[in-house]
Amino acid sequence: MSYVAIKGGKAAIDGAAAATEYLRCKGASEEPLTLSVIEEQLRLLTSRVVSEGGLYHPRLAALALKQFQGDTLEAAFALRAYRSTKPRLLESPLQATSNMRCIRRISSAFKEVPGGQYLGATYDYALRLLQLDLAHEDPAAFQAVAKNFMRDTTETELPDSFPKVIDALRAEGLLPPVAAKRDVPFDITREPLVFPVPRSAALATMARAETGSLLAMAYSNMRGYGDVHPTVAELRVGYLPVMLPHPVTGELMEAGEVLITECEVVAMYESGNADDLPTFTLGYGACFGHNEVKAISMAILDRALQKGMRDGPGNPSEDPEFVLLHVDGVDSMGFASHYKMPHYVTFQSDMDRLRTTQGKMRNKNAEEAA
Repeated sequence: MSYVAIKGGKAAIDGAAAATEYLRCKGASEEPLTLSVIEEQLRLLTSRVVSEGGLYHPRLAALALKQFQGDTLEAAFALRAYRSTKPRLLESPLQATSNMRCIRRISSAFKEVPGGQYLGATYDYALRLLQLDLAHEDPAAFQAVAKNFMRDTTETELPDSFPKVIDALRAEGLLPPVAAKRDVPFDITREPLVFPVPRSAALATMARAETGSLLAMAYSNMRGYGDVHPTVAELRVGYLPVMLPHPVTGELMEAGEVLITECEVVAMYESGNADDLPTFTLGYGACFGHNEVKAISMAILDRALQKGMRDGPGNPSEDPEFVLLHVDGVDSMGFASHYKMPHYVTFQSDMDRLRTTQGKMRNKNAEEAA
């Protein structure tokens, strides 16, 4: 077989782009998807992209989903690329999630918690059966859902914020006290991961990790390649006020709010020193958007990684280098996709070596036969 150089590459690439755009626009759909439709009706999909893209901008996430036809990894890639073009104006101080305006707040550790259970919007208590009537949903009935919900909902006074369950556990001495001195958070967008890394680097990496990757790692720990079988002390979904210093006075003021999901899990108790009373261990997870599976998985892995950082990893999910270098969806996708790019030179070398080896073996076999 002979090999020839490929010509006309630009024309082929332009044709591939045109074909992709054709597939986006063809079919029975007469109207293009609007960004508001994607952002509002596919809110959980948008939440995945803002979380994995590391940029809280639901409208741009909706645009990326439209552009890449629903591919969350490509959309997150585009969101990160866009973020990298923008200047960094300032850094926000640490935000207190106790000030979150919750739209959902539950605890599996207690039946009754201070402030009460607030189920909010969830599929947890619904049957996972297809609603076939949604295939031909009437626009009037669609619009009536929101109107009827607001009309039929009983007026309930909700508190501005809910107390934290782990604060009650700390007050009873069942959790270790908060460290008096906190390290400066590790900035994964400006500093490379050179191991060993602090816990803040692990949390930041997992906060924008791919949901499925985090879930797979956490699931391996739960199934037996680890020992974390946690209880969800508190799971919150809500809008967190972003407090920034005033440019003149320096006083903190509310500049806006972001939708986040936060999870705190409590695992088996242990003692740090021989003289210390044993306390529960804590795992933490938080991410942009409404993504409860990701926050829970992150909290489980945080607990596992803390053990691995302290005592040395006993399984893959406790190894910071193994976990943190393999949960980023954009990195993983990029490495897998690069195999689609030209590898002519390396493959030619592989074929030359194989042909040479085969030739030597044929000669050897012929000599032995003679």
